[in-house]
Amino acid sequence: MNKELHTENYKAIDWVENKIIILDQTLLPNDEVYLTIDHWEEMIGAIKFLKVRGAPTLGVAGAYTIALAALEFMNMPYVNFADNLKNAAEKITNSRPTAVNLSWAIKRCMNSIDKTSNPKDIFMNLLIQAKMIQTENLTANIAIGKYGASLLSNQSRILTHCNAGALATAGFGTALGIIRSAWQQGKLTEVYSTETRPLFQGSRLTAWELQKSGIPVTTIIDNMAGVLMANKIISGVIVGADRIASNGDVANKIGTYTLAILAKEHSIPFYVAAPSSTIDFEISSGNEIIIEERDSAEVDWQINGRLSGSLLKTNINNQDTSILNYAFDVTPHQYINAIITEKGIMYPKYSESLERLAK
Repeated sequence: MNKELHTENYKAIDWVENKIIILDQTLLPNDEVYLTIDHWEEMIGAIKFLKVRGAPTLGVAGAYTIALAALEFMNMPYVNFADNLKNAAEKITNSRPTAVNLSWAIKRCMNSIDKTSNPKDIFMNLLIQAKMIQTENLTANIAIGKYGASLLSNQSRILTHCNAGALATAGFGTALGIIRSAWQQGKLTEVYSTETRPLFQGSRLTAWELQKSGIPVTTIIDNMAGVLMANKIISGVIVGADRIASNGDVANKIGTYTLAILAKEHSIPFYVAAPSSTIDFEISSGNEIIIEERDSAEVDWQINGRLSGSLLKTNINNQDTSILNYAFDVTPHQYINAIITEKGIMYPKYSESLERLAK
């Protein structure tokens, strides 16, 4: 039986009256707060501190940020305008090094103004590009959802990691776009969302999205996935991607590689969903992907609790313990059953199937 598809009544990012509006994802699920950003360097801070996040959303964010920078510089003489805009483009690109959509969007935007020397025209061209990137991504996500749902059988129970939904895209989602489409088609019975330490994008964001859409979701701790697979509770794994090498190696949220190995061991299909803009045709393998290392403070949470009636507050790490905090890992292509894009489903050999998308 088909189920009604719920349309998201929230946006991760938008452009309104020459300002960027973002939903602050660091405050979810408790508070749904929209921030108005009118300075491009402030937007870089929002990107770095994950107030806006997710590879496709970062592409949109980068495009709007360079447009906002052009708006701020617009009254400068052209030489100063061009120098400042180039500097802003570099800073935006470097704010999150792993997600290729960010650098892809900046390159696309800057290439669109090569033959323009009027600051006002440049601003307008950049804004047009940003809006096009946002619209194209939403269209791509809906197509990804349709293609991906065709791979799922009835009564599917899907495991997903991190958040690759409307919050991480221009809307609908990549991995969650497939889940939404499968739910609409009556193919889905349950979604299992890993909590996704250390920042809990799965338990905070994915569960929040699916609950708002009326799709059944159960949060599990990250190291429970193997048990569910062994007990034949999971029928498929679907994740998003932050960068895909031309051979099909995939960089995604830390822990994805572990899930891929577990899925392979238990003969469970492992799918990656991403728009074609996430494919980096300039690198031959995942060994060339820069993996972002983030602040150790993200790992050093505090726990509040009770012992014999007394309130306790303690850090989860010993004070002098060093902490390593890689934000992403790379899943080799041999663990991936299919890469689902808006242009169709790509199967191994990825060096050949993905290459066709570049033409």
